[in-house]
Order: sequence, then structure tokens, then C-alpha cells
Amino acid sequence: MRIYGFPRSSASYRLRIACALKDIEVDSVLVDFRKDEQRSEDYLKVSPFGLVPALVEHDGYRLTQSLAIIRYLDRRHPSPRLIPEEAREEACVLELSLAVACDIHPINNLRVLQYLEHRLKANEQARKDWYANWIKLGFDGLEALIADKGGPYCAGRSLSLADVCLVPQMFNARRYDVDLSPYPRLVEIDERLRNLPAFKKAAA
Repeated sequence: MRIYGFPRSSASYRLRIACALKDIEVDSVLVDFRKDEQRSEDYLKVSPFGLVPALVEHDGYRLTQSLAIIRYLDRRHPSPRLIPEEAREEACVLELSLAVACDIHPINNLRVLQYLEHRLKANEQARKDWYANWIKLGFDGLEALIADKGGPYCAGRSLSLADVCLVPQMFNARRYDVDLSPYPRLVEIDERLRNLPAFKKAAA
């Protein structure tokens, strides 16, 4: 199994966490965004979106989109289970995960920030303000959603895909100097997760 990724990519970071939690050994292939390798003809044959991560199995099976890949791995390697099977528990985990993966991350990823810089001529402070605005709106919702869950993790007592999505987004928030003081529950969970061996391995 080959995983194509880039270290600073939040989506790649999610997949590294999931693989570490499940103790899945993969061949990692660097797609260097600093050299625009994601736009190369060869890589577009792997991922037509020009995004990371991408998974390629030994038989040629290909899959893109981090949550789809993690869902696939969760079926193939169900321990530990990251997406619950019970309907309401599954819906809760997906609600939290998609809030990050669909509402926060896409409008703050590299290609959006590059468009702001190169096409709209937004200066560095304007780009940081853009980033912080969408992080704050997303984190406002997440903090409220998990406030009554209880337990040590985003969705309650069990570590899940929601936690896998949270940690990379918190990392990026700190990179852009977003004030996290209004989000004590997110900060608490993030700190707990980052001290777990699998999360440490994925961050290395």
C-alpha cells in the first residue's frame, strides 16, 4: 500500500494518524507542494484533483480524499474502530468530522491561500485574517457541539474519526496564531490526543 502525501497537509496528517492508530505499515511517497508536484502530469494520473493524500494498493486500486480512505481502512482494519457502526454514534462522529473536513479546512487550504495572494493580491495580514475568521466560525460550532458529550474525546468515551480530524486543524490554527482561549474543550481534547503514542508518531 502506497500513501502519497505532504507533511504540512492537514488531510495527509489525518491519514498518518489513522494509520498509526491502526498500526498499518505503508510506503509513504512525498508529493512536494513546494515544487508544485501535485500538479505534475504523473501525479494527476494518481489523483486527478491534484490533492493529497492518495492511496494506491498493490493491485492498482486507487482512492483519494482522506475521509474516504480512512473509511476504507476502517473496514479493512477495524481495530480500533474510528467510525462507529451504531447509527446515532456514527452520525455524531461524521457530523464533527465533516465540520472540519468540509466547512473549515477546504477554504483555508494551500490553493485557496495562494489564490488570495496571487490573484486577489491579499497581503499576509489579510490572509491570516481570512484564515482566522473561518477557523473561529468552525471552532465556535465544534466547541458547542462537544460541550455536552462528556468523556475524554470529541464524541464522548471513544476515540474516533472526529479526533483524527481535530488535531491537524488545531495544529494549523496555532500556525496562524488563532486565539484558542474561547475553546477550552477543544484545547483540552487536543492536548490529550497529542500525548498519545500514535498521534506523536504521526506528527513526527
